[in-house]
Amino acid sequence: GRGAMEAPWAREVAEVERTLGTSAARGLSEAQVAEKREKHGYNELPKEEGTSFWALVLEQFDDPLVKILLVAAVVSAAIAFNEMHEKGEPFSVGQFVEPLVILLILILNAIVGVYQESNAEKSLEALKEMQPDNCRVNREGVFAEISARELVPGDVVELRVGDKVPADVRVAELKTTTLRVEQMALTGESVSVSKMVEPIAQDDCEIQSKSSMLFSGTTLANGHCLAIVTATGMDTEIGKIQEQLEAAAAERAEEKTPLKQKIEEFSDQLQLIISVICVSVWLINFRMFVDLENMTIDFKTAIYYFQIAVALAVAAVPEGLPTVITMCLALGTRKMAKRNAIVRKLPAVETLGCTSVICSDKTGTLTTNQMSVRQMVTCGSSDADLVLNAVTGSTYDPKDGNVDLGGKALTPAQRKLAQICSLCNESTIELNEKGKFRHVGAPTESALTVLVEKLLGGEQKASDSVVPANDEFASSVDKVATLEFTRDRKSMSVITRASGANELLVKGAPESLLERCTHVMTSNGSKIALSDKGRQAITAEINSMAKRALRCLGMAFSDSLGNLASFDGPEHESAKLLRDPSTFVNVESKLTWVGMVAMQDPPREEVKAAMKACRQAGVRVIVITGDNKLTAEAICRDIGVFDDSEDLGQKSFIGHEFSKLSKDAQRDILLKDRLGGMVFSRAEPKFKQDIVKLLKEAGDVVAMTGDGVNDAPALKMADIGIAMGITGTEVAKEASDFVLADDNFSTIVGAVEEGRSIYDNMRAFIRYMISSNVGEVMSIFFVAALGLPEGMVPVQLLWVNLVTDGPPATALGFNKADPDIMQKPPRDRNESLISKWVLFRYIVVGLYVGFATVGAFASWYMHGVGSDKFLGFLDLSKDGHTSVTFQQLMNWEKCDPATNQFVVDGETYKFQANSWTAGDLTYEVNGCDYFGELGKRKASTLSLSVLVTIEMFNALNALSEDGSLLVVPPWDNVYLLLAMALSFALHFMILYVPALCPMFDVVPLSKEEWCLVIIYSLPVIFIDEVLKFVGRQLTSRDLRRREQARIDAKKEQ
Repeated sequence: GRGAMEAPWAREVAEVERTLGTSAARGLSEAQVAEKREKHGYNELPKEEGTSFWALVLEQFDDPLVKILLVAAVVSAAIAFNEMHEKGEPFSVGQFVEPLVILLILILNAIVGVYQESNAEKSLEALKEMQPDNCRVNREGVFAEISARELVPGDVVELRVGDKVPADVRVAELKTTTLRVEQMALTGESVSVSKMVEPIAQDDCEIQSKSSMLFSGTTLANGHCLAIVTATGMDTEIGKIQEQLEAAAAERAEEKTPLKQKIEEFSDQLQLIISVICVSVWLINFRMFVDLENMTIDFKTAIYYFQIAVALAVAAVPEGLPTVITMCLALGTRKMAKRNAIVRKLPAVETLGCTSVICSDKTGTLTTNQMSVRQMVTCGSSDADLVLNAVTGSTYDPKDGNVDLGGKALTPAQRKLAQICSLCNESTIELNEKGKFRHVGAPTESALTVLVEKLLGGEQKASDSVVPANDEFASSVDKVATLEFTRDRKSMSVITRASGANELLVKGAPESLLERCTHVMTSNGSKIALSDKGRQAITAEINSMAKRALRCLGMAFSDSLGNLASFDGPEHESAKLLRDPSTFVNVESKLTWVGMVAMQDPPREEVKAAMKACRQAGVRVIVITGDNKLTAEAICRDIGVFDDSEDLGQKSFIGHEFSKLSKDAQRDILLKDRLGGMVFSRAEPKFKQDIVKLLKEAGDVVAMTGDGVNDAPALKMADIGIAMGITGTEVAKEASDFVLADDNFSTIVGAVEEGRSIYDNMRAFIRYMISSNVGEVMSIFFVAALGLPEGMVPVQLLWVNLVTDGPPATALGFNKADPDIMQKPPRDRNESLISKWVLFRYIVVGLYVGFATVGAFASWYMHGVGSDKFLGFLDLSKDGHTSVTFQQLMNWEKCDPATNQFVVDGETYKFQANSWTAGDLTYEVNGCDYFGELGKRKASTLSLSVLVTIEMFNALNALSEDGSLLVVPPWDNVYLLLAMALSFALHFMILYVPALCPMFDVVPLSKEEWCLVIIYSLPVIFIDEVLKFVGRQLTSRDLRRREQARIDAKKEQ
């Protein structure tokens, strides 16, 4: 009602003309048009300003993890610059490897992010596509074709079959007896709707009831009319949808996906931990660069420790994480596509995993959207003796199912019923190029066409036709007249002529046909008078079918047509009887009742199992449909949303009745039973948004299905919008997060399972990457705390985080789903990525990694020439390096490279070191340089190799959160084994390719040295096995506690 007038559908045409200053005969004058244009603007939906490319790029950098990395890059660049300046070296890219690598990662991540988001905003464009370009308008009594954009309220437009309606218009004059419109796009009704000139009684009603209005973007299915424009542009129903879409998009933009929330919380924790560690490293080594007695600061050493702090930051941040997460979601989209779910927005993959409510449409999603006859009723030997025949099959394929005749032959009454079904029918069935049967015409009529084939198709001679029995009926008579359907009499009929005699065949609503019947055809084909007892029996059957939500059609005929008995065409003298539809009811009187059929849009076979799966997985299903209440309830019982005996008093509501309740009352009803199903019928599109809003406020993660334009705002607003791939409009698809290629509800359930499995895999690789990072941090921390030479340089840590950790982390995305994944309740969207127990595990494993890397480093120095073998059997002195004590190693700073004087415990002596070999090279080391960059290169390589090897073992530990490697063996995920091989290959490459060694400060290792690496690395598997065992005990204790709580709650009830 924000158009040019209030509720035009409830006003007489004359009043609409008066209010808008127009008339159907003359239209508006040019002056009026200009004045109205000034007030109402053009008839178009305004263009939405998209986000600019650079704004999207900047958005990618607005992420805590990315900011930490940026700071690390800037600091490391500053340090490299300072070093060059001090040594007076010329500028070289080699110095800046570290900051450049970090920047490269961030740029890659931004590219992926921008690509995903620039695809998102096309839903509003698709809405504009629905509006026609041109239309025929009456201005100052002359009809002309003008651009639809030029229309103003009060314009008079002419519409014919196939035209798109250019604005919201009030029907002013029908040029044909009937006018039908396809408004599925707007309301989701699958059949075309009859429109008329008469106003309706209510000012406030849903779109479906506004039978005197045509809406912008809908299409005329048949008929021809004049109509007066009552609303244009954003005031039309489609404009209101655009407004809701924009509001929903803005609201959704404010929200973060569960994954984004988690990663942000996690990044905040990470920032805090990094700051604490960096500061404590500085404080522990404070004495090294500040001389409190003389109040002097040794800037060189201060910068050295600042470098260590930066190395710590680099070690603690999982640089590969953003990229691996994107990769994992992309893998998920491929897996889902195989299951017929096409993902349009990446984060949706993960959000699906915590979906707690699915709001589903009924038509096409839970049902097949193919009308089919379920039952056929004729009379037996008397009018009170009814013969019921069940009909099977739920598609438009005539060979899918049959009619159960109980082994008997077809009776004359059943043949007559088939004839009426076939001839009172404008539809047909065709076989498309994909080998699928589809209907042409109204779905209800096509269902009758299929029934005729099931009854008589077997008797026909072989032919190419899909519908031979119907063709046979059509060729045996001439249809000389059709009496169109009208609302008041609720029936339609045809006059057929065969061998000189006319017959009237009638099809319509059974209760209104029965009132006009005087006789009945019994099973043997004879006519007998209809008795009261017979009337009651038939009425009782009609009511019983209505209760089971079956749609009934009655069939009758008349062979005493009076003046029309010889009617043979429009020239006949009695043709005038057929010109006025209000007299059709007199023609269709004194009829003979033949029988009726009951049909239904049947539920999809696989939905029942999917409902059960939802119940087990703790996912609630709420059905929201435009259908009537009885039909909706019956289908919901049929597919298992409700049990057969369940009381639906508080579980089934008509949309606008529910909307009239207070917000609190609505909330109470919705949240009373958090797992039980609900159904809302006759629901308007806006209603879907309200339900989504209520559920989201209560903390639910909501998935919503939809196919019409009207569903787009709700799809946009839900956490997961799911559009239909086959019946869905472009607008709905563009607004959605993913599209169902097969329109099937059970695909959604499969996708939820996939989403859960992807989330578990993401946790697996986040666990893996973080435990690696904690290990690196501990390693640097021990070096700093013990005052040892720096074990690993930042460029090595970056190499590990990016290259060696990347492949195994990505491969963890291929882990198989846990067998019980759909038996667990949906996870809470507020549950943190890493629980306290998991964090404790990381710290334990991290402490060991720190110990192992530092241990390998120190073991090399302590087991040189002249010392014992390592562990009594491993000879590390073959390369000829000098052996030092741990005490000397801890005081390495007291060794002066200029004089080679070493001060240990107050004693001063000259320090000598041998040269040592690695591969074919000999490294000459002069005294105290043994602890410097060149001297410690092999020890550093050992540290790095221990780190890489432990991380590979850690990847095996991450196969399952609590499952032992004996239960979940490594070959369960072949990709992981391949990824580990790749990571080792990359590590060998930097060790054994001479050109790469100096870039990473590493040297080749001998087989004894590799034995040392394995000895330090292997225990990590046993440590984690013990921790997993404790974890399993904790989980089963928690499970027992939950089970007990449920039993106690039941007892209380």
